[in-house]
Amino acid sequence: MSLAAINRRPGRLRRPYAGFTLIELMVVLALVGALLSIALPRYVASVNRSAEVVLRQNLKATRQAIDQYYGDRGAYPRSLNELVQRGYLDQYPVDPVLDSRERWLVELAPDGGITNVRSGAEGVASDGRNYRDL
Repeated sequence: MSLAAINRRPGRLRRPYAGFTLIELMVVLALVGALLSIALPRYVASVNRSAEVVLRQNLKATRQAIDQYYGDRGAYPRSLNELVQRGYLDQYPVDPVLDSRERWLVELAPDGGITNVRSGAEGVASDGRNYRDL
């Protein structure tokens, strides 16, 4: 006897719907929500920490390039782009906190050259200092 014939026999109980109940779906969604509420804050904190690390590395490399430029040429560079054009930096530095190449704060020498570079980002880093003071 085939399965279809067995299911058509009188008196046999059949499940009319083969799917998930609303309660089962609600339980699964509640579990997913609980897991997200634990994982999301850790993810955001990890992204912020990595942006700070990259910012510190970019600041260090840019400041070293400025110092090396001054040591080689006896004058400070007029722009960050000049450091790239003359080969002191591989590429124009990115501020990962702002996700921008354009919003660096530069300190100028009396002759107009760049002596230092800082982040233009508002806010406080994980060590308690402002991003601008790193």
